[in-house]
Amino acid sequence: MNDDALLVKFWGVRGSIPVSGPEFMHYGGNTACIELRCGGHTLFLDAGSGLRPAGEALRAAGASDIDLFFTHSHYDHIIGFPFFMPIYDRNAQVTVWSGHLAGQMTTRQMLGEFMLPPWFPAKLDMCKANIACKDFVSGDVLQPREGIIIRTGSLNHPGGCIGYRIEWGGRAIALISDTEHEPGQLDPAVLDLIEGADLVIYDCTYLEAEMQLKRGYGHSTWQQGVKLCKTAGAHGLALFHHDPKRSDDQLKAMEQQAKDAFAGAFAARDGQELRFTRR
Repeated sequence: MNDDALLVKFWGVRGSIPVSGPEFMHYGGNTACIELRCGGHTLFLDAGSGLRPAGEALRAAGASDIDLFFTHSHYDHIIGFPFFMPIYDRNAQVTVWSGHLAGQMTTRQMLGEFMLPPWFPAKLDMCKANIACKDFVSGDVLQPREGIIIRTGSLNHPGGCIGYRIEWGGRAIALISDTEHEPGQLDPAVLDLIEGADLVIYDCTYLEAEMQLKRGYGHSTWQQGVKLCKTAGAHGLALFHHDPKRSDDQLKAMEQQAKDAFAGAFAARDGQELRFTRR
């Protein structure tokens, strides 16, 4: 890894539940997991099923010092954590961050609740890695590593959710997943997180034509993502958190429509990598 580059790798881009089959081969079926390499530092955003292959790749590369940030703890965003091999490595340091349950549950309590029989056979205390848990409150500015600044904000999702803006080397990557927009409005918290960002990874689960039936589900559309990016002066838009029923052909059609509306738009896919040089 070039220490003068910021790498974004999508390990899981699906929402709600993992899927498999020939109709999902191109964009993939793993749920939310994004890796950021900020120079020599490794960060993960969410622990969906994509975290399992990510952990295998980290082990092969010998990486052992990792920060993991949760947006929230719905199943599709946590299911990969118990299968993340670094947490069983006594030589690994894994720092886990969360803020969506501030005042209700700590990060360590959250991990302990879903790594617990009968839901999972291994308890958290069976993990051999040095697991440090960090709690924060929405709106806090985090500095997990030298040169990395992470801004946080609340998103509109049942049970709470955190949006992130990661700044390093003059670059900014924003993750806005999961969130539901109000018709005819642009969320000021989202605009603040994505202002001028090099890449906005945005919840595009639904189409605007589907939203009337999906109100209250806590998700948004590519059309809203385009409006937000244009208003905020963002440069790239990654359509993310794909509906588990959305086939490759349907996503390709959606992607083309988004590109026609905003040149920097694309539909994220499992295994996709983007590199941004330091400014």
